[in-house]
Amino acid sequence: CVLTQRGHHVPLSNDSTGGRWWQTGDDPWQVLACCMELTSAVRSGDPPSFISHLPVHQDGSCNGLQHYAALGRDWLGAKQVNLVPGDRPQDPYAGVAAMVEEQRAKDAAEGHEIAINLEGKISRKVVKQTVMTVVYGVTWVGGRLQIAKQLRGSIPDDQLWDCSAYVVGEVFRALRQSFAKARGIQDWLSASARKVSLAQRPMEWVTPLGLPVVQPYHKMYQKSVSTQLQGLNMRVAWNPSYPPDTRKQKNAMPPNFVHSLDSTHMMLTALHAHRAGISFVAVHDSYWTHACFVDTMNRICREQFVTLHNEPILSDLAQFLEHKFGDLTYRDNSLEKRKRIQKCIFRDPFPTIGVSKFRYALFL
Repeated sequence: CVLTQRGHHVPLSNDSTGGRWWQTGDDPWQVLACCMELTSAVRSGDPPSFISHLPVHQDGSCNGLQHYAALGRDWLGAKQVNLVPGDRPQDPYAGVAAMVEEQRAKDAAEGHEIAINLEGKISRKVVKQTVMTVVYGVTWVGGRLQIAKQLRGSIPDDQLWDCSAYVVGEVFRALRQSFAKARGIQDWLSASARKVSLAQRPMEWVTPLGLPVVQPYHKMYQKSVSTQLQGLNMRVAWNPSYPPDTRKQKNAMPPNFVHSLDSTHMMLTALHAHRAGISFVAVHDSYWTHACFVDTMNRICREQFVTLHNEPILSDLAQFLEHKFGDLTYRDNSLEKRKRIQKCIFRDPFPTIGVSKFRYALFL
């Protein structure tokens, strides 16, 4: 006896192999668990009344970009990550892949050798990891390595570096075009952290839930030890009394700030799910509940996202930084000598307006 599901036969006997098609997916054990639950439902004799204990996962659509789109009130970006209503769900990864492929085709038509070598190689899978992590601070080098990993095997090894470098450049270009305000917010967050660290203080802020956050990135202390055989330079682990590491403070601020918004949204959803009496589990932006509670969880998830982003988050952050660090000065050696001493000034990069329309997005 079998149950046909999307063209496959789900085994309903004790033999769980069923042709082993379930082993071909990214999460084969989850597929098998679902098959076993479907089997139990069918065998119960009354599937609609079957009590399922299998958690149903609902994932955000590139939720780092969702937060940036909401922070910047970026309607175009919001549409691409399913924050606004639409007839069908948008796929930001496929969208970026399409933009990269469009540019590749143009370059190939002009005789660009690398673009020609990449014909038929650009896909959603190739760009997904880089698109997903760029909002968390992935660098050009890191993005190139991610794409090289996906291209390996389909591109000759001697062409892999050039091809991955080309693709990561086009991915970054596509993201700048599609999510311009996200880039602006990232730059503002990085610049703010740089000012604070140059003033010899670690970057800190308070989440909308009131949780204080301090970035623990300090310079390492280097100590020289001389022996009869050789001299050694020992790097001692960071200590809060050491000066902040400006580079790490600056680079870490955008991803850490967005992670703090992620955690705030997750906690708000968990609290309201508890009040509604439904089971709730979360792993980052993946929210789980039982099948009978999915609609309720989806409603709560959207409502709490709107509640979070109806707060003037960037304005509050700018005011906090101005109050906390506004009396400090810092030395900026990148400026000409007479202008190097600067005062810490923080301004909200975007005006605050409502985001209530996001509540009605079907595919968040």
